[in-house]
Amino acid sequence: MEREGSTVSVNKAILIGRLGADPDVKFLPSGSAVANFNIATDESWTDKGTGQKQERTEWHRIVVYGRTAELAGQYLKKGREVYIEGSIHTREWNDKDGNRRYTTEIKAQTLQFLGGRQDGPSDMPQGDDGGSAAPSGGARSGGYGGSGGGGGGYGGAPRGGGGGFSGGRGAPSGGGFDGGGREPPASGPPGGFTDDDIPF
Repeated sequence: MEREGSTVSVNKAILIGRLGADPDVKFLPSGSAVANFNIATDESWTDKGTGQKQERTEWHRIVVYGRTAELAGQYLKKGREVYIEGSIHTREWNDKDGNRRYTTEIKAQTLQFLGGRQDGPSDMPQGDDGGSAAPSGGARSGGYGGSGGGGGGYGGAPRGGGGGFSGGRGAPSGGGFDGGGREPPASGPPGGFTDDDIPF
């Protein structure tokens, strides 16, 4: 129950895109891995004034921690399609000239490989942080959440055969990775319908 005067906020990002380069994996003094990489998302629409198709590519900086970061470094490669869930964070620091710098990035809690088995190994290990790692067994089916060009979706993660790996409870704020357990698998899609009920 919500108290009077309180507000609710949500910080969640869901992206499907392709890696622009192989992940850059580094290790913190604690021994925990950190992986950074960029993914591109595309948006297309038809200009109502000219009738011409327009396209725009957005680049998103992704950061992953712990065993999930190690798996990302091992299995994600340039051009690989990936589904990401995480939260948006802005970091700030002073560069070598003393200028204040900012970057906005997605701290990924869930990564899922998309595409066929030929894109990666067929047997991926369990992560020791409670996540699992496995490539998708085929093309996306079902819908995906989000708004923007290209039409709507049916809220929720892609339901194509496949797996991903999860960072558990989230990324640390200043150091190691706390791991955490996996959520139990969902019993079915929200709203009580199945992919067989979708008319396309």
